[in-house]
Amino acid sequence: MLHVVATLPIRPDKAAEFESVFASLAAKVRAEEKGCLRYDLCRSVESPGTYVVVETYADQDALKVHSSTPYFLEFFGRMQEFAAGPPKIEMLHGAH
Repeated sequence: MLHVVATLPIRPDKAAEFESVFASLAAKVRAEEKGCLRYDLCRSVESPGTYVVVETYADQDALKVHSSTPYFLEFFGRMQEFAAGPPKIEMLHGAH
């Protein structure tokens, strides 16, 4: 399994719109990507302008599929209008 944690600083005036756009993306991911096992948006309690996307994929191929879908590419293309700074993407493997 492959886990991705994407930390996204979002402009306060764009937070509601970002959440709405992300909800649409997440619905498509969950419905269409069998290799995506988790795709959740979280908002920081300590820093409300910071969102974290927690993702789990069956394998690297599933992540490649996700990254190349038209709906993800459309979302990614819109990130500049929401972003308050650069994202931080961390990829993790489970440690058992």
